[in-house]
Amino acid sequence: MDISVKSLFNNGRTCTNFASKTVSKALLEDVYDLAKMGPTSANTCPMRIVFVQSAGSRKKLLDCVMPGNVAAVQSAPVTALFAYDERFIDKMPILLAHDTATRNATLQAAYFMVIARSRGLACGPMSGFDPIKLETTFFQGSHWKANFICNLGYANGEPKYPRLPRLAFDDVCRVV
Repeated sequence: MDISVKSLFNNGRTCTNFASKTVSKALLEDVYDLAKMGPTSANTCPMRIVFVQSAGSRKKLLDCVMPGNVAAVQSAPVTALFAYDERFIDKMPILLAHDTATRNATLQAAYFMVIARSRGLACGPMSGFDPIKLETTFFQGSHWKANFICNLGYANGEPKYPRLPRLAFDDVCRVV
């Protein structure tokens, strides 16, 4: 199911209450296969993702998130742990800085979420978690660093909270 860009941004909301419908590995692969095509500087591709879906892994994840995020994580059939690989440069012919890894992994994760929405999934991105605990629990033995996490699934009803205000063009943009 493809959804219009306007719908993705005007109707897409942070989801905190998910239906108990399973998200297939095939759908996650489809979303990733499109997201990986989004432009990053020098096609660095530092983003790494751990999809938390099993009961045991979900229990471990609940111990990593802030109390205010527990219900949303429990509700989601999948939580994507978006990270960046500090050693992504090993796969590149040139040395690039930490800022490039963070910036481009964030871009890739944003592409992933927009594509997930276009495929009918609801997204609940959050930064309310303990990154050290999460990295120790899920990224042990790797060079991956936590960026943010995002619950994925199918929305169950309307959003719990009203849309927060956004700044006007003239408040954030300059044309010079």
